[in-house]
Amino acid sequence: MSCPVKKISGMKTLLLNPPSFENFDGGASSRYQATREITSFWYPVWLAYPAGMIAESRLLDAPSHGVSPEDTVAISKEYDFVVIFTSTPGFRSDIRLAGMMKAAKPDIKIAFVGPHVTIRPEQSLKASEAIDFVARKEFDYSVTEFAQGRNMEEIAGISFRKDGGIVHNPDRPALLDLDALPFAVDIYKRDLDITRYNIPYLHHPYVSFYTSRGCPAQCTFCLWPQTMSGHQWRTRSSDNAVAEVRKALELFPEAREIFFDDDTFTWQKSRVLEICGKLKPLKFTWSCNSRVTADYETLKAMREAGCRLLIVGFESGDPTVLKNIKKGATVEQALAFMKNCKRLGLTVHGDFQIGHPGETRESIERTMRFAMQLDPETIQVSISHPYPGTEFYDYLEKHHYLTTAEMTDELGHQLPNIQYPGLTRQEIVEAVENFYARYYFRPRIVFRIVRRALFDARDRKRLYKEAREFFQLRSKRKRFLTDQSAG
Repeated sequence: MSCPVKKISGMKTLLLNPPSFENFDGGASSRYQATREITSFWYPVWLAYPAGMIAESRLLDAPSHGVSPEDTVAISKEYDFVVIFTSTPGFRSDIRLAGMMKAAKPDIKIAFVGPHVTIRPEQSLKASEAIDFVARKEFDYSVTEFAQGRNMEEIAGISFRKDGGIVHNPDRPALLDLDALPFAVDIYKRDLDITRYNIPYLHHPYVSFYTSRGCPAQCTFCLWPQTMSGHQWRTRSSDNAVAEVRKALELFPEAREIFFDDDTFTWQKSRVLEICGKLKPLKFTWSCNSRVTADYETLKAMREAGCRLLIVGFESGDPTVLKNIKKGATVEQALAFMKNCKRLGLTVHGDFQIGHPGETRESIERTMRFAMQLDPETIQVSISHPYPGTEFYDYLEKHHYLTTAEMTDELGHQLPNIQYPGLTRQEIVEAVENFYARYYFRPRIVFRIVRRALFDARDRKRLYKEAREFFQLRSKRKRFLTDQSAG
C-alpha cells in the first residue's frame, strides 16, 4: 500500500509543464517531443510526484489546459519557486518564458528539469541567467529538497552557478523505493481537468501513471532510459500499484480507461501475472505499453484482467534496421505477437519510424508492407528523431548525418534533421505521408473507421476533429515537399 508522504512547509512552488507550441505535448512525460498529427495530451506524471511532496504546490499543465505564456507568467508571480519541465524542441521557448517570469518577479527561483537539461546542464545554464539551477535525471527529491529550504551545495543531482563558474553536484542515485512516492492521481484530482487529456486510440477521458521506472531494453533512439530514468528497472509493489488504481477509480468515476505509462509494462512475466491477478476483481478497462516479446500466457492474463489495448513499438519491418537500433526483437516475433493479440481480442496501436540507421527506400517499402501484414487497429508513423543523450544522436553526429535544420516547424510538428547518403530529408517526409496514405486509405480500414464513428456516439465528434487535423497536417507536409523540390 502507499506510504503516507510527509509534506514539509517551505517555498510556495509551481510545477510547470510550460506553454510553447500550440497543442505541443512534448514536455513532462511525453516520449515523443513534438506536436502530433492529431491533438494529443499525456499527463505530466513526472511533475506530479514532487507536487505531492511539497506542501504549498500547484501542478500547472499549460498546454493541455490552454494557458498562454502571459497567463503563465501572471500565475507564477504567486509563487517563490518554479520548476519547468523543458524539452529539446521547446527549450528556446522555455528560456524566454523563464526570462519573462524573472522580469515580473526578480526574486523568484527557477529550476529546469527534463532530458534536455539532464544531458546539457552547463549549456542550459549558460543559455539563460533566468535559470537558477538544473536538476538532472530523476528530480523528485532534488526540487523537493530545494523547496524545503536545503542549500544547493547539499542537493545531489543538480547543477548551478557559483563564483563565476558552474558546479555539478554528484548524481543522485536512482530512486529505488517507488512505493514511497505519493499517488499521481491525487495531484490530478487537485490540479488538473482530466477531460483535457486526449489520446486518439485511448478511451476518453482516461487516466495514466507509472507502475515502474527505467527500461532494460537497449533501443538506441529511446529518450527516457538514456537520459532520465536509466536502464535499471525499478518497480512499485503490486499492492501499491493496485492501490493507486483503486484510488483513480474512486476519484474519477467518469474515466473510461486507465493507462499504465511504464516504458514497458510487460517486461517481467511474473510481475504482470501477479498484478493481473489483483486487477481482475476490479473489472475495469486498462491499456499499457508492450514489447512484442510478451507471450500468449501473459497476454491472456492481461486480457482477462481487463486489458483492452497495447501500444507497441514495431519501429521497422527491416531486420537490418531492427538490429542497428538494438530493438531486441525480430519481425517473426512481431508477427507471432500480433497473431496472439488478434486471437485474444486485444487492440494494438502500432508505432513505426522512418529514418533510422540503415534506412533505404527498400527498407521503407519493407516496413510499409510489414505494417499492413501486422494490421494493427491504428498506427503512428514518426520521423526518427535524434535527441541529445541517445546513442542514435551520437551515431549521427559521428557520421555527419545530422543537418542544421530545425527538428520541428513553427507549430512543433516533426521535421527531419537527418539526411543519409541516398535518402534525403524530402524523401523521409514523403515516406511518412505515403505510409499513412497506403495504410489508412484501404477500403477495409476506411470501413473500420466509419463503422466506429457510426456506432460509438461518444467518440464520433472526436473522430471528426481528429480527421480534420490529420488532413490539415498532410496539407502542410505537402507544402514542405513542394518547397524542398523548388529549392
